Amino acid sequence: MVVLANPGLDEIPLVRPQKHGAFFSAIPVVDLSKPCSAEALVKACEDVGFFKVINHNVPMDVVQRLEAEAVKFFEMPQVFKEKSGPADPFGYGNKRIGPNGDVGLVEYLLFGITSKPLSYTSMSFLEEPSACLFGPALSEYLLAVKKLASDVLELIAEGLKIEPRDVLNGLVTDEQSDGLFRLNHYPRCPLLERLNRSWTGFGEHTDPQIISVLRSNNTTGLQISLKNGSWVSVPPDQESFFIVVGDCLQVLTNGRFKSARHRVLNNGSKSRVSMIYFFGPPPAEKIAPLPQLMGEGEQSKYKEFTWGEYKKAAYKSRLGDNRLGQFEK
Repeated sequence: MVVLANPGLDEIPLVRPQKHGAFFSAIPVVDLSKPCSAEALVKACEDVGFFKVINHNVPMDVVQRLEAEAVKFFEMPQVFKEKSGPADPFGYGNKRIGPNGDVGLVEYLLFGITSKPLSYTSMSFLEEPSACLFGPALSEYLLAVKKLASDVLELIAEGLKIEPRDVLNGLVTDEQSDGLFRLNHYPRCPLLERLNRSWTGFGEHTDPQIISVLRSNNTTGLQISLKNGSWVSVPPDQESFFIVVGDCLQVLTNGRFKSARHRVLNNGSKSRVSMIYFFGPPPAEKIAPLPQLMGEGEQSKYKEFTWGEYKKAAYKSRLGDNRLGQFEK
């Protein structure tokens, strides 16, 4: 760790960057308009646990409206933004990620999402005249991405050849489903460019939920860890959505799918804005391998738990911890 004079940065780890343009070219791309998309989704979940979807039917103007509102918020004076913080856990956060000491060169807004009717955590800035377009843009985006997630999970069930077809997407569309929505801003930082280093924007982790749907502006920084433990950079794509397999989906498939470990590095050259919708089941939902996917004599690799229990355990952990470890048999 490098200690700097700036007290806001001296706790954030520096990472030596990869060679310029060293992007991973083998990230699965699934065209949702194709007849074979169900099988392609299953293969992507098995091989990488992370993939890109195209022809997703989310209108780009819906995405762009929310991104514009997010940019406008993050450009506000710090004193204005902090009226909606500190995040506990919802609200505005800056550098401090969660309650357990994780830090990153990031600021964010975190919303709790309920499924039916779709609603989100209110924050003080939403009452300001300058934010009059934020709420409608957020609601429109959440509805569109929720439909995308539901379609993807139904196709995965089809690809797995399990019934009923809504066995997975029903977990995230139930009226008690427990979702999160996160807007992250990784600011431009000229100091990083001069040092030729990258700071940790968001440390390595897996997502605890079932799946996450991610979209960012045309800026680098996102990396995923492959099965061999190596880190690769994801080429930016502001037209598509990335899907991340979460811990719960790993358990539901008895380890057939693997939750994808990922992180964001901030090289300071451009401002990065990302939007992530995390789809969780109802808190009382029991999470265990689906019987339809268990072969004859196959044993569960995990102890049964509720989403509420796992969420509580995840909240007590550090980002990089193996959260599923304590639930493995």
